[in-house]
Amino acid sequence: MKCSTSLTVICIAILLPATLLCQEDDPYLWLEDIQGEKALAWVGAQNDRTVDAIAGNPAFDGMKERILSILNSKDRIPSPSIRGEYIYNFWKDAVHARGILRRVPLEGYFTDDPDWETVLDIDALSAAEGVNWSFGGAQYLYPDYDRCMIRLSRGGSDAVEMREFDLTTGTFVQGGFFLPTAKAFAGWIDENTLLVSTDFGEGSTTQSGYPRIVKRWKRGTSLEEAETLFEGEESDVAVVGFVVDTPERQYLVVYRSITTFTSHAHVLEDGAFVKLDIPEDAQFGGFFKGNLLVFPRSDWDIGGRSYPAGAMLAINYDAFLEGDRAFEVLFTPEERTSLDTFGATRDAMLVSVLNNVRSELYRWSFEDGAWSVSRIDLPENGSISVGSADEFSDRFFFYYEDFLEPRTMYYASGEKPDIRVARSLPHYFDAENLEVHQYEARSADGEQIPYFVVARNDVPLDGSSPTLLYAYGGFEVAMRPRYSATVGAAWLEHGGVYVMANIRGGGEFGPKWHQAARREKRQTAFNDFYAVSEDLIRRKVTSPAHLGIMGGSNGGLLVGVALTQHPELYRAVVCSNPLLDMKRYHTLLAGASWMDEYGDPGNPDDWKFISRYSPYHNLSVAAHYPAVLFTTTTHDDRVHPGHARKMAAKMTELGHDILYFENTEGGHGSGVTNEQRAYMTSIEFAFLLNTLK
Repeated sequence: MKCSTSLTVICIAILLPATLLCQEDDPYLWLEDIQGEKALAWVGAQNDRTVDAIAGNPAFDGMKERILSILNSKDRIPSPSIRGEYIYNFWKDAVHARGILRRVPLEGYFTDDPDWETVLDIDALSAAEGVNWSFGGAQYLYPDYDRCMIRLSRGGSDAVEMREFDLTTGTFVQGGFFLPTAKAFAGWIDENTLLVSTDFGEGSTTQSGYPRIVKRWKRGTSLEEAETLFEGEESDVAVVGFVVDTPERQYLVVYRSITTFTSHAHVLEDGAFVKLDIPEDAQFGGFFKGNLLVFPRSDWDIGGRSYPAGAMLAINYDAFLEGDRAFEVLFTPEERTSLDTFGATRDAMLVSVLNNVRSELYRWSFEDGAWSVSRIDLPENGSISVGSADEFSDRFFFYYEDFLEPRTMYYASGEKPDIRVARSLPHYFDAENLEVHQYEARSADGEQIPYFVVARNDVPLDGSSPTLLYAYGGFEVAMRPRYSATVGAAWLEHGGVYVMANIRGGGEFGPKWHQAARREKRQTAFNDFYAVSEDLIRRKVTSPAHLGIMGGSNGGLLVGVALTQHPELYRAVVCSNPLLDMKRYHTLLAGASWMDEYGDPGNPDDWKFISRYSPYHNLSVAAHYPAVLFTTTTHDDRVHPGHARKMAAKMTELGHDILYFENTEGGHGSGVTNEQRAYMTSIEFAFLLNTLK
C-alpha cells in the first residue's frame, strides 16, 4: 500500500510558588514575537552567554568534531525508499550540508559503492535562490514515478512550499503544480490531478493552523479554481486528503482529525464521500488486498462481538460498505504487548509487535479469503522497525538495533521470504565493557514501570555515577531500545550511565498505557518518572548529586515539571523544544491540536488540573533548582520557542542561574545541517558532563 502523503503523565508535595506568574500580567509576552527585534536581541545575548560558558571549554570542540564525524560518516545506512525500479535516498554529509535527493536502480543499491544519481541538490538550490531551504520529502506519482511534488521548508519548519518536479529531466516543471508555503499536503490522483489540502485563504485553516478544506486540482487551472470536495470545521485539528494506491484499486480518502485522538475517515465512493462506520477514537489503518484495516483505541462492541483496545482488525471493504461488521482479529494485545510499526507489500503485511518493550516481527498474508501469519526470526532484545516496502512485489526493508548493537538493515523478497543483510552501521563507540539491564520501578499507584539501564559492567553501586535519564511519556509514542552513536560517543564513553524509562503516556503497552496519563491523569506520567528516578537512587546507580534528566517537546514538558515539582532529585536538566506555559500553549502555533492530550486551559475545570503542573506557573523564588539548559529553535513552528524563552527569562528574574541556547534554524529539532545538529548536541552533553561529573 502506498499513501501519497503521511497521516499520518503518593500525591506529590508541590512547592508553593513564592511568586506565581499572573497570566494577565505576563511581562514576557514580548518573547513570543518569534522574529521580533527585541526578542532576537535577547536570544543573541543568551546564546553568547551559553557559548562562553560551555563552548569555551576545551573539551567542547573535540566532542563537536566527534559527533559531526558520526553524522557525516559515509558508513551511515542510506535509508532506501522503493519507488518503482529505483531506490531513492536523501543524504547529508560534509559536502552536502543541506542534502541531496538521489537515486540508484534497485539492484545497484546492494553494491559496495552504488552509482548514485543526484536528483536534486538542496545546497545548490538554496544558493541559486538565496533561501536556506530544508528538504521536507516528496510525494511521487504512482505507478510510473516519473513526477513528484517536492516539499521545501524555510529553516526546517513544518510549513512547506510544494513544487512539481520531473524525475526524467531532473528539473522543476515550468508552469507545473505549485503550492505556496503552508502546512500543506498533496497527493497524486493522476498525472494531471492533485488532491490538495492547504491554506486556500481566509477561513480555510483550523485553529491549529492546519488545512480544513480538501480540493481536487486539475492541471492548467489555478489553485483558486480547484474543486472543493470536503470541508471540516475550524475547531478540527486538521482535515487532510490523501490518495491510497494499491494493486487492486485507488482510494481517495479524507482524514478529518477532530482532536488528536478522535477522527472521521471518509472514502470517495461513486462521487460522494462515505464516512467509515468505525469509532471516533479508532485508527483507520488503510487497505490491504481489498480489506479495510482498523486499530481500535478502546474496547469496541459491534455486530454481537467485542474487540479489545489495541487490536488489529480486518474486514472485506466491499462487505463492510454493505453492512457487514464481522471483523477478523489479526492481533490481540496482552498485558505487556502492543502493535508498533506497520508496512505492506503486494502480498504481505509486515507488523512489528512490542513484547515488554522488545520487538518481534510478523508477516501476515491473505489468500483465497483466509489470513495466515508467520514470525520472522530475529534477535529478541532490541527494536525492529519496518522500512520501505514495494507494492508491486514482495520486496521490503526492515531494521534491527539495540542499545549496543548498531542498526542493521535487512532486505526481504519473495513469499517465504528470502532475507539478507543489506547494510550495517559500524560501531561508532566502544561498547566492549557496556551492559544493558531492564528493571522495574513501582509508581505511586502501584504500577510497575519498566526502564533500561546502559552502563559499564563495573559501574560502582555507590551513587557516584553520572547518570542521564531520558523519557517521553505522551501521545502514545513508544520509547524503544535504539543505538545512539551520539549518546555513546558523548556520554557512555565518558563513563556516564544512560537510562531510558517507559513511563505511561507513551504507547509501549498499547492505548491503555497512553490513556492512563491523558488530560486530568497527566500527573501519572510525572509520578512514573519520579519512581524511576528514586529507584535508580535506591539501587545506588546514582544519587541526586549526579542525576541528570533530558527531554524534548512533550519530554521537555516532562522534565520542566520534574524541575519544578521535585528539584531535590536532580542536579542537571536539559529541556529541549519544550511546552512550559500550559496556560497559553493552545494559542501558540500548533498547540490547539494537543488539547485532547493535555486538556483545554481555557476551560476552568481543565485549568484546575493543568495549573497544578504547568512549569511556567509553578516557579518559586525560594526553590533550589538544579542547573538547567533550555534549547530550542527559532523556526520551530510546532512548539513555539516562546515556551523556552519565557521560562528562561522568568527563572533569571527570580534569581536562578540558567543557560539558554536557540538555533536560528532547525524546525522542531536541533538543526537543519549536520553542523548545526552537532553543535547543539555538543552543547547539551558538554553541559551534562560539566555539571554531573
